[in-house]
Amino acid sequence: MRFLAIGECMAELAPTSGEGEYRLGFAGDTFNTAWYLARCAPDVAVSYLSAVGDDAISGQMADFMRVSGIDTRHLAIAKGQTVGLYLISLDQGERSFSYWRGQSAARTLADNPAALETAMAMSDVIYFSGITLAILPQDGRDRLLTALSEARARGKTIAFDPNLRRRLWSSDSEMTGEIMRGAAVSDIVLPSFEDEADWFDDADPAATARRYQQAGAVTVIVKNGRDPVFYSETAQQGEIPVTPAEEVVDTTAAGDSFNAGVFARHAAGDSLAVGIRYACALSRAVVQQRGALVPLLPTAQQAEAAPTT
Repeated sequence: MRFLAIGECMAELAPTSGEGEYRLGFAGDTFNTAWYLARCAPDVAVSYLSAVGDDAISGQMADFMRVSGIDTRHLAIAKGQTVGLYLISLDQGERSFSYWRGQSAARTLADNPAALETAMAMSDVIYFSGITLAILPQDGRDRLLTALSEARARGKTIAFDPNLRRRLWSSDSEMTGEIMRGAAVSDIVLPSFEDEADWFDDADPAATARRYQQAGAVTVIVKNGRDPVFYSETAQQGEIPVTPAEEVVDTTAAGDSFNAGVFARHAAGDSLAVGIRYACALSRAVVQQRGALVPLLPTAQQAEAAPTT
């Protein structure tokens, strides 16, 4: 499988065990998924489409992607620009963020329609998020959604995590409207119920799944914290129970790593239920360490051995 993630990778300052100490890393929602997928499924060819600047930290970011096994041929370089930065603050495992991303080169990632078409033509599964849409100006957003729609019409599988982040949008209506535009071009949607209930007034995960399927998605997998994951695929529906982590240290990238687990088992040809169990085990391992990208991952065999009822 050839997997293309589209979005923004940022410089990350994550707290360490020392008081007031931080370490520099690179992360971002769709990039985190690509990073974990490259580790979970080494047979999958993982690429990243974005834009970085031509300064030193942009070069370090591109080098980090390549060392991580991610193809950077679709990473544009915007002259005179740089990458965004965010700082993580933690309170009993729950994180909050401070951002500096106004001049991020990733805002130009959809400026070249020919480059979008080429990258998508070279891919089997194409993944983007609500954050990908939010950082783009309206014309860039329109170009990206058009390219995704055309790629889907050519038989590519389009996957979308709504990843609702109100602060990135000018209004509630803009956010919800553009999120549903994203869903309308997607085969697979991976929402989080808490966010969906807040902004779309969904009564339960089944209502979330139904809304996205009515928009055009075939498969919807609704993450729901410690509660069971609800899935709906055409006429098939079900729930997969979640085994809580023994200790939650940092929930950064919990959903991103979950998505990677789903894609990894999809590439292996496993059932959706097996993929969700694996994704839950992967996410559980991630939240027990600090930072978005952590080294310890469960094996597929461990995940598949998890309780199914």
